[in-house]
Amino acid sequence: MYLLGYDIGSSSVKASLVNAESGKCVSSAFFPKTEAEIIAVKPGWAEQNPENWWENLKLATQAVLADARVDAADIKAIGISYQMHGLVCVDKDQKVLRPAIIWCDSRAVPYGQKAFETLGEELCLSYLLNSPGNFTASKLAWIKENEPAVYEKIYKIMLPGDYIAMKLSGTICTTVSGLSEGMFWDFKNNRVADFLMKYYGFDSSLIADIRPTFSEQGRVNAAAAQELGLKEGTPVTYRAGDQPNNALSLNVFNPGEIASTAGTSGVVYGVNGEVNYDPKSRVNTFAHVNHTAEQTRLGVLLCINGTGILNSWVKRTVAPEGISYSDMNILAAQAPIGSAGISILPFGNGAERMLENRETGCSIQGINFNQHGKQHIIRAAQEGIVFSFKYGIDIMEQMGIPVQKIHAGKANMFLSPLFRETLAGVTGAVIELYDTDGSVGAAKGAGIGAGIYKDNNEAFATLEKLEIIEPGQADRQAYADAYARWKQYLMQSLRPA
Repeated sequence: MYLLGYDIGSSSVKASLVNAESGKCVSSAFFPKTEAEIIAVKPGWAEQNPENWWENLKLATQAVLADARVDAADIKAIGISYQMHGLVCVDKDQKVLRPAIIWCDSRAVPYGQKAFETLGEELCLSYLLNSPGNFTASKLAWIKENEPAVYEKIYKIMLPGDYIAMKLSGTICTTVSGLSEGMFWDFKNNRVADFLMKYYGFDSSLIADIRPTFSEQGRVNAAAAQELGLKEGTPVTYRAGDQPNNALSLNVFNPGEIASTAGTSGVVYGVNGEVNYDPKSRVNTFAHVNHTAEQTRLGVLLCINGTGILNSWVKRTVAPEGISYSDMNILAAQAPIGSAGISILPFGNGAERMLENRETGCSIQGINFNQHGKQHIIRAAQEGIVFSFKYGIDIMEQMGIPVQKIHAGKANMFLSPLFRETLAGVTGAVIELYDTDGSVGAAKGAGIGAGIYKDNNEAFATLEKLEIIEPGQADRQAYADAYARWKQYLMQSLRPA
């Protein structure tokens, strides 16, 4: 018995086939092999053709089936993870009307900001838990104003995952989690946000039918079965955006649990057990995969732009030429906690929402020419990245999320012992590292939705825990002092000139 998971990213589409009994991935594949095209007709625009996602999904599906030599009849459920905040528009024949406006497209920022100011910040934050911002609803407002002929033909709007589910099954539906990430969900009244729909002039018929995240959301139809090599009637039983799905993949379901990634940029995703928001809108809050009207489970998402990109910059420009990341970590470990007084603010990759959309830039503070060497700067860079995570976690704790445990995949910055130990030391949280990815998580989510697993604990009982990092008590004060100094420099940088 097998489960099939898809991860629809902006760079590629990945498919993974998981043995439901063992929990092990038996085959995975991704396409295209080079990064997928992002169409940028104007500066700040970012679009992709949804048909290309489908073509790459077909290739990935065919590859895993050929590699695993599994009978399609043995695949019992399908799950979908997808790039968040995109907008796909289809007509009554389920034909795409224009390229999808994807997550990193910024054209709708003025529309969301105007809505935030006109409707009122308190109203938006208390009902939507976010500013309308640059999310899906604001992108639809842009189409309504700038492409009225397209807007008039729209039968349903959907997120990228909704589109893939439609292509698989012919059924158009969505989830509360998906609607919340698009700013279409009213958390106070537990329904579609009528006040925002009315403000933008959207008809309620544009919203697809709502299904639970873990439930049957359609079955593979004859056309898709023929194209993909799957069995007609195979149920689609799970879908979620990539960040909630990453948390699911790491078995993060309960208040106080945190999922984190630290690639080019970094994400801290915490689960909150009460409806709450940050009054300064420095983080985003969406319905988590297990959120229901009866059980509040909200995913609080913090994104930090300048994480791994700073570490790679240091490797290129500061570290000895030709050094590996592993050797760079060894060199950094020669410097003491706090980097002998150096603090680096890692915000050199654009405006940071965490800093109320300010663009402070990256800066290095406290260098002494007679004392400091490469090792101090390399360590200070990693500490600065960790301290930015800690600053965001402080915001989460102010919202009522007690951060006790951080789950992460053993990849990117989490490969660095120094990074991991600093994060555990400054937050006091236990860090658990796992071997998993989004498409495998989506497959296991499908197993929950199909009733193959009774709950998340059974689904992730076989999740391989690679390492546990406990916060060292002896060094807690040294980490606290280094963070306090870093935070003082950050506050100085945020003061008006």
